[in-house]
Amino acid sequence: MSLSLNKALGILPDSVRLQDRRTELLASNLANVDTPNYKSRDFDFRGILAKIEGHGNELPLMKTQANHLALAGYDPNSEPDLLYRIPAQPALDGNTVDPQLERAAFAENAMHYQSTLEFLNRRISGIRAALRKE
Repeated sequence: MSLSLNKALGILPDSVRLQDRRTELLASNLANVDTPNYKSRDFDFRGILAKIEGHGNELPLMKTQANHLALAGYDPNSEPDLLYRIPAQPALDGNTVDPQLERAAFAENAMHYQSTLEFLNRRISGIRAALRKE
């Protein structure tokens, strides 16, 4: 029986990559809170994670033969589609960054990032322990 680290670690490495990218994006939004005409950006983390898992909102494609329309799955290393935030109270200078919303999103993302790293660490520790027993 062969060991596949991709199967053993699951979606956790892709999740860490996405959360890291989101941290950079939210920090960029916070850094530009006073920049005129800066538009706050984010991406749909749950939607992208669902695409990686293969449970996205797309309809399944019916094929008459196995080699027709071989579609590639979502590449977790690619850049996610960035979306603009719609501000509750737009500024007069055109800036759409809401500092309170961005700080809350940053804190939530940091918490999820830490918990994902902890899950990944425990999964790796379990694999190590299983390999030592053989």
